[in-house]
Amino acid sequence: MGQHILPGNPPVEINLKRSGRARRMSLRVSSLDGRVTLTLPRGVSDRDGLAFACEKAEWLRRQLSGQGAPVSVGLGVEVPLGGRMLPVLATDTGRAPRVEADAIRVPGNPETAPRRVQALLRQIAGQRLAEASDLYAGRLGRRYTGITLRDTRSRWGSCTSTGGLMYSWRLVMAPREVLDYVAAHEVAHLAEMNHSAAFWLVVEQIYGDYAAPRDWLRRHGAELHRYRFD
Repeated sequence: MGQHILPGNPPVEINLKRSGRARRMSLRVSSLDGRVTLTLPRGVSDRDGLAFACEKAEWLRRQLSGQGAPVSVGLGVEVPLGGRMLPVLATDTGRAPRVEADAIRVPGNPETAPRRVQALLRQIAGQRLAEASDLYAGRLGRRYTGITLRDTRSRWGSCTSTGGLMYSWRLVMAPREVLDYVAAHEVAHLAEMNHSAAFWLVVEQIYGDYAAPRDWLRRHGAELHRYRFD
């Protein structure tokens, strides 16, 4: 189990996963971040699984070539914030990373820049999502019980039956209207815990015309998962 490199041009990182429910070997390329997962049934060796992956190497590379390459965040790399691309630059002033008009400035050891940029983005995401949630909850006349941020791969947000809101912090990288739409979407679940016509009417009532930000998320949302901070 674990990670293996499939040699070739370019090499492909394979993540091995064993499943008791799988009946055959399968390969999956994530549409979010290009992660390649090889799932093996019990009784199939890693060696046989990697041989299977080698047979599918050209197919894997075709799938990966149709996606944007992962972006390792660091000094000199551009990162989206609110839909704007900002370079990450070093600075000799201050102790904490900060957003300026034309860049994200990061002091200190360059090796710590990726995780410090991530922490900054999460902080800004928390502030903006709290503001948006407060706004739409006020319009709806309902209260939520709390907000949590996660780095979710399958959804941008959720609302529990007890009124807890969860958001992907990566929404802060999208245009502001997209973040606002997701907040309105999840707040609307405080009134309608479904995706019925009544639910979408609530979204429209508290947010307005949501077609454009919803379409942006469908078209470009996966690109936000390209950015890696490790």
